Amino acid sequence: MTRDGWREWAPGIRVVVRRLRDDSPGPGEPRYTDVLGDLLEVDDEGVLVRTRRGDVHVPARAIALTKVVPPAPTRRRPRSL
Repeated sequence: MTRDGWREWAPGIRVVVRRLRDDSPGPGEPRYTDVLGDLLEVDDEGVLVRTRRGDVHVPARAIALTKVVPPAPTRRRPRSL
């Protein structure tokens, strides 16, 4: 994982971005969260990632670590009875 390599990314790849939480975590709660999904935008302000739950903007100041990951596996059809 790298810290500043995200500035060279091109939209369309799948990434994981570890970010510092916006809120103040309570005792025993993690200080960081991961955002996993398809990269939509990159600029000096940060990155925009499309996750399963929606689009997430991660500000540059909150980015701790980054990594390019393989494409998501294709979903299998449910078995019919």
